[in-house]
Amino acid sequence: MAVGRPRAFDRDTALDQALDVFWRQGYEGTSVAELTKAMGINPPSLYAAFGNKEGLFREAVDRYVEKGATHVHEAMVAPTARAAVEALMRGSVERLTDPKKPNTCMLVSSALSCSEASVEIRDELSSRRAGIQTALRERFQKARTDGDLSDDADPTALARYVATVCHGLSVQAAGGATRKELMQVVDMTLRSFS
Repeated sequence: MAVGRPRAFDRDTALDQALDVFWRQGYEGTSVAELTKAMGINPPSLYAAFGNKEGLFREAVDRYVEKGATHVHEAMVAPTARAAVEALMRGSVERLTDPKKPNTCMLVSSALSCSEASVEIRDELSSRRAGIQTALRERFQKARTDGDLSDDADPTALARYVATVCHGLSVQAAGGATRKELMQVVDMTLRSFS
């Protein structure tokens, strides 16, 4: 039985390096040559480990969500709907303004830069963003059942509103908005929960 050559690179490290390139440049803005250079591997190694550029991107998105979802999970278990929104939005601003990371949400920026040629990628990113909206809707439904939100509150509309503001924070951050400016948006949003 033939034994394949062992990988000469650390797959997790390579994936993190690819994530950084995709996060900064988007799916379509990133070439295989840029990926292999950043990952320190050759194209055959990329294809052997990840299948193709799309497979690598999907794994990078998984890693992005896995690494950055801490504030989302914490928000969903906050004691009140207002506290959940505050934790989600302030956590998002902290992440968007971290000087060590790109100042945008990969799920938003990568989708905005996808053309019709990459509709599957755009749809995947849309589905991931919809997952946050679903989690918010479920949290708001619980809040309404618990009496934390009024009976006439619409959990679906409220979730769409909060998700839209969160995604807008990403667009604003990518455009150069400061942490202070983004926190002002958070404060204004939270006033609607008072």
